[in-house]
Amino acid sequence: MTFGEQPAYLRVAGDLRRKIVDGSLPPHARLPSQARIREEYGVSDTVALEARKVLMAEGLVEGRSGSGTYVRAQPVPRRVARTGYRSGGASTPFRQEQAESGVHGTWESSSEQAAAPADIAKRLGIEPGDRVMRTRYVFRDAGEAMMLSTSWEPLSVTGRTPVMLPEEGPLGGSGVVDRMAAIDVVVDNVVEEVGARPGLAEENMTLGGVPGHVVLVVTRTYYASGRAVETADVVVPADRYRLSYHLPVR
Repeated sequence: MTFGEQPAYLRVAGDLRRKIVDGSLPPHARLPSQARIREEYGVSDTVALEARKVLMAEGLVEGRSGSGTYVRAQPVPRRVARTGYRSGGASTPFRQEQAESGVHGTWESSSEQAAAPADIAKRLGIEPGDRVMRTRYVFRDAGEAMMLSTSWEPLSVTGRTPVMLPEEGPLGGSGVVDRMAAIDVVVDNVVEEVGARPGLAEENMTLGGVPGHVVLVVTRTYYASGRAVETADVVVPADRYRLSYHLPVR
């Protein structure tokens, strides 16, 4: 193999990928068998098998027990709006953003006290094992799970206050900014970092993904005078959604 030349299995996978993208192999069509790939491209069984594995790992094809491998129908990505952190509203940024997009989003949540794991403690500027309120969310669009979120708030800030439980009490369901303002904590900065990784098994089970599917992970932290008062991980399926940021010019 000369310098810069792709391995044979990647060249075969690339040609099959092109056929899937341009519609020569439409959704639900059966992928050529391993023997057919071997004959058509003049490669070994090993190369044919590895090419099929590449397409499966990319989520372009799926195996059906006893039937073969078929082209997956690719979803048209929908937009998840990120429009800033406004106060004064009676709902969370998620509900505001979905309403502006004409989507009727719903969610389920559960909160419980927990010991802060080391990575979360570092983000919140507290000690590992310090008590936090952990809240898990499943956000839905027309009933379909579209986004997961887990948030952590230090009980040294919210403990024994009316806003200790994010989804209960007089400000239940309101955003972090308004809830913190109710206990005289003024949020003045929000940091978001966006990354990607393969979805965890439990995430894929909830979001309807398959092993190997990539998820976008938004790590978000709210600050008040330099002190972190809430941090969260937001998980979105990368093949079905795009994060759309609308940032004001100042």
